[in-house]
Amino acid sequence: MSGASEALLKVEDLSVEFRTGRGPLRVVESTSFELAPGGTLGIVGESGSGKSMTSLAIMGLLPKGGRAEGSIRFGGVDLLSLRESRMRAVRGGRIAMIFQDPLSSLNPYYTVGTQIAEAYLAHHPTAGRREARKVAIEAMERVRIRDAAARVDQYPHQFSGGMRQRIMIAMALSMQPELIIADEPTTALDVTVQAQILSLLDEIRRESGAGLILITHDLAVVAEVAEEVLVMRQGRTVEQGATREVFRSPSHEYTFRLLDAVPRIDDEVGELKRIGFAERPGPLANAGVGIGEERA
Repeated sequence: MSGASEALLKVEDLSVEFRTGRGPLRVVESTSFELAPGGTLGIVGESGSGKSMTSLAIMGLLPKGGRAEGSIRFGGVDLLSLRESRMRAVRGGRIAMIFQDPLSSLNPYYTVGTQIAEAYLAHHPTAGRREARKVAIEAMERVRIRDAAARVDQYPHQFSGGMRQRIMIAMALSMQPELIIADEPTTALDVTVQAQILSLLDEIRRESGAGLILITHDLAVVAEVAEEVLVMRQGRTVEQGATREVFRSPSHEYTFRLLDAVPRIDDEVGELKRIGFAERPGPLANAGVGIGEERA
């Protein structure tokens, strides 16, 4: 997967492994993909497929005991080779991540403006508090929060779920990142708010030229926003390509099953479609089934 220009992000043979009492457990197996500047990539798969671990490896935020192998080149620099001090300058500043649960990501004891300002000051140490507050207000206005100058001093619990997600996006935007990773950004939001958040992310991408990686289990979300898609199953990539082509004519049985499981208006009431099917063992064999064969 690559655009016409040089890749902003190039991931090659990425594997993520954890130490366990029963030995090493590999949760991501030899995943590779590219993202061009301003490009959009959707990473899809059911829970436990490895999509979030892939994003955490890019951010250098793997849980304790996790280890990444392979290559993650961002702007020509391999992130896996960076010391933590240098990675902190990249994380948040050049690569921003929007998590799926803004209520737990935001500190309830501080106003939203303070939290946006603190994030900005962490990467702009020479800036003053007044400048940081101005940046916070401008970022909130950019994500269409009304009366931002007044609401900047409110606390997270005073915002709805959709508005809290906008605050997280505003925090990311205040850094002017080159890459935005959105991990299930519309989870638990109603369909109207989901559409607003997706439209906002796509608009920001087009205006700023930042690359966007959208991690989700919702295929409709990917169809709406992403130009290319990466389908993961049990830690492995089973299919990737242009979203329209993959969704129109999936070459892998698992992708077909995912698409077939999407509820349709003409489905019978009470009908429930299963994704699982007989497969050969995969990297997470102890978690159930592995990777299926490609469709004929």
